[in-house]
Amino acid sequence: MFPEAVYYEPDALGYPLGVKLREKYGEKSWIEITSHNSIEELQKKQNSEFARLKQYLIVGTRKTHKYVENHKVSDFLVPYTSSGCSAMCLYCYLVCNYNKCSYLRVFVNREQMMDRLVKTSLAAPAPLTFELGSNSDLVLENTVTENLPWTIEEFARRGRGQITFPTKFDMVDALLPLDHRGKTIFRMSVNPDYIVRRIEIGTSPLKSRIEALNKMNEAGYQTGLLIAPVILLEDWQAMYGALIDTLRAELSDRVKKTSFIEVIFMTYSYVQNAINKEAFPHAPPLFDKERQTGRGKGKYCYREPLRAEGELFLRDRLEKALPEMKLLYIV
Repeated sequence: MFPEAVYYEPDALGYPLGVKLREKYGEKSWIEITSHNSIEELQKKQNSEFARLKQYLIVGTRKTHKYVENHKVSDFLVPYTSSGCSAMCLYCYLVCNYNKCSYLRVFVNREQMMDRLVKTSLAAPAPLTFELGSNSDLVLENTVTENLPWTIEEFARRGRGQITFPTKFDMVDALLPLDHRGKTIFRMSVNPDYIVRRIEIGTSPLKSRIEALNKMNEAGYQTGLLIAPVILLEDWQAMYGALIDTLRAELSDRVKKTSFIEVIFMTYSYVQNAINKEAFPHAPPLFDKERQTGRGKGKYCYREPLRAEGELFLRDRLEKALPEMKLLYIV
């Protein structure tokens, strides 16, 4: 049962959320650390132990609060209450940054982060949208911290503009009755069923994700559909064609009329490939030298002719199957 153990910074226990987590997981082994950013005994683990590392919970305080400009759904990427995840998506870009140590880290100084977020939103000359989920999955984090209802209602009450986050999880019932005041954009990430089961390990099933999106939209949230990352395996046309057919059949009419779509192609890395070979030797291989080419140091993207074919296919199928949903971008 998650977590297997908790690594914590002592100062974290001086915050209400730190005290709450200590009580919630009091029967677990609590191991003191000096910094959530550098846990030597975990950094030294072998790649083959990646899945085991994902069972650890790290509790600390966030020290870095730099907002990064973004030009997609949001105006800024905001470091928020967690980083990493207990799921094991084989393409996760956080692995590029943290290597094996992309486990779930939660930061207990949420009031400090919210105060900064509200202050920034009120000082802006026009309403802004803030992405809170670029470093973690806030719906999954919520099962540990119960931060998300507080975040949604606190920003609704005090902030200006909107907050947004994507998720691959279906645990949204606690969010449905909230007083969000239209200030939260909920985005559900989807992929073909085969990719969900074999590559997005530990996430919610596709059908459950669609049901969660329908429920959140019905609860009055602005909603979006994120097809990401697009992974061009051998039979990608059949898989993504079937996904789009499923979306057409199972998305509610309200979602189809009021939601938008984002599409992001996969970028893979040497680090991810090295870990996956040892930690998940029977998983579908995501690196294909015939289909991919270098993109920066140690990273790979799809070769342009294949990527262009994929974009054309997706644009055509989405336009025919979901004509009322605005396609914001494909990158």
